[in-house]
Amino acid sequence: MKGKKITTAKKGTGRRLLAYIGQHYKARLIVVGVCIVLAGVSSTAATVFLQRLIDDCITPGLKNGMSSVAEKIALNITVMAVIYAIGVAASFIYTRIMAGVTQGTLKNLRDDMFNHMESLPIKYFDTHAHGDIMSTYTNDTDAIRQLIGQSAPMIFQSMLTVIAIIIMMLSYSFWLSLITAIFIFLILYVSKKYSTHSARYMMKQQKSLAREEGFVEEMLEGTKVVKVFVHEDATIKDFNNLNEELYNDSNEANRSGNVLMPIVGNIGNLMYVAIAFVGALMVFGHATNIGFTGIDLMSAGIIISFLGAARQLSQTIGQMSMQVPLVAMALAGADRVFTLIDEEPEQDSGYVTLVNAEEDENGNIIEADHKTDLWAWKHYHAADNTTTYTKLTGDIQMEHVDFGYTPDKQVLYDISLYAKPGQKIAFVGATGAGKTTITNLINRFYDIPDGKIRYDGININKIRKPDLRRSLGIVLQDVNLFTGTVMDNIRYGNLDASDEDCINAAKLANADDFITRLPDGYQTMLTDNGSELSQGQRQLISIARAAVADPPAMILDEATSSIDTRTEALVQKGMDNLMKGRTVFVIAHRLSTVRNSDAIMVLDHGHIIERGTHDQLLEQKGVYYQLYTGAFELE
Repeated sequence: MKGKKITTAKKGTGRRLLAYIGQHYKARLIVVGVCIVLAGVSSTAATVFLQRLIDDCITPGLKNGMSSVAEKIALNITVMAVIYAIGVAASFIYTRIMAGVTQGTLKNLRDDMFNHMESLPIKYFDTHAHGDIMSTYTNDTDAIRQLIGQSAPMIFQSMLTVIAIIIMMLSYSFWLSLITAIFIFLILYVSKKYSTHSARYMMKQQKSLAREEGFVEEMLEGTKVVKVFVHEDATIKDFNNLNEELYNDSNEANRSGNVLMPIVGNIGNLMYVAIAFVGALMVFGHATNIGFTGIDLMSAGIIISFLGAARQLSQTIGQMSMQVPLVAMALAGADRVFTLIDEEPEQDSGYVTLVNAEEDENGNIIEADHKTDLWAWKHYHAADNTTTYTKLTGDIQMEHVDFGYTPDKQVLYDISLYAKPGQKIAFVGATGAGKTTITNLINRFYDIPDGKIRYDGININKIRKPDLRRSLGIVLQDVNLFTGTVMDNIRYGNLDASDEDCINAAKLANADDFITRLPDGYQTMLTDNGSELSQGQRQLISIARAAVADPPAMILDEATSSIDTRTEALVQKGMDNLMKGRTVFVIAHRLSTVRNSDAIMVLDHGHIIERGTHDQLLEQKGVYYQLYTGAFELE
């Protein structure tokens, strides 16, 4: 596996995460820090009191009788009990506080991620796998939970414990401390080797898990397609390959992690034996007799306490080492979370807004402070500090537009067209000709480098994106219905719409008939993208959703291409009702649906090669004529 690049967290991710937590929970973290110090000190103090209990109480008691030291024994045990009680209370307090800090931090992170994600441009979602984005909300945040709730407090407490134990050891015996240091160095060397290896593969495991979850999500959405084309075996094979990769990464990560504690434990046992042997010689023999000049005799209490401290030290270091891979994985997860939060949001330099308007007694358009049937563009002119109002009519023009999704691949070339209010403009052409791209530009999902698009005479770059999109209705080939009632899904087009407005929109879209025949009518719950409904019924609900928004301009992107001919007539009638009095852009593969268009644009590889009405194009006997008569197919 050498040579493979394994992504690690960016430098400073840990500090940023700590600052993020402190931003919301600084006071609680201070309390947690104090409690961890108390818990760490109490765990070390027990070793010191054990030495005093042996040397000051038990040893004198064996010589002079236990009654002579009964009061000292009681005092030492009482002090130990109090210290233990403080340690237990401190541990209880900080674990309870950290539980709240952990869940609160995860909530804040998910809130920030989702809020920022909603501000990202369409391009981001076109270039990032949805399963990978989902993994940021699940796997990565879970790794952060492990870090905040367990790994970080444990490491902090362990570090304090190690420092306290080392100080205590040095105060007891330099030579025994030196022996301990040799073994601790060996433990640290082994821990670094195995924990680093484990950390690498834990981060790989995180990425493998994201890929597998993305694949499962994709297969769930495409279950019908898989079964229709009998691709179950191929799908299983693909999944097994991803699962095998996840298994290998997880196996490597956990194998290195699981072998670490036994190795550290055995090195700790060897250290225990060495200290016990040398310590026994110090207790029972004079130092000069075994070649250690200048070393005093040691009490049994010190040796016993030292042995306990050594055991505690090796265990503590082992526990810290076990957390290293988890910390690395959590920091990699935090890096992915912050990368999402740091993604460049959709830029919007527009300042022209859409407002409710009305006409005064002189026929001038003025802004209204209540809902009206008239919309207007509010255009502030900084040059002369004036504001003008332009009636929203749906007049759209494109002038010499060039565009490419990437700098090295141009999609549209010198596109010029116009749609007067109430006109129906159709785009036809093979897949990839640029039809949908034109509608994406009108919505400002992407901004153009060359040319201009004007809406009611206003350059759309000057219009705020939310206001621009509010003025445009859209019905797509792929319908997205959300979990909720039929009424909720229709109201999605206008959250201020009343039930009556939604029902009227459904009637306009020709959807009221089938909706009223559903088990609970408009209150029927829809789940799984409306899988309970037929494709045509789902499309009718999407048309009703567009109708309740009541926009002056509409974009219909192959809205009838995936439904049967009989249902198409019903859907087409609903769309005809929706299109009345509106400027409409239609993308269609079925040329029968665009015959009544005011203008038809025939596109080929990003160029408009023909334009005109249905009859005019047939008379030209060009590409459209060949398409319409079946001389060749759109594809």
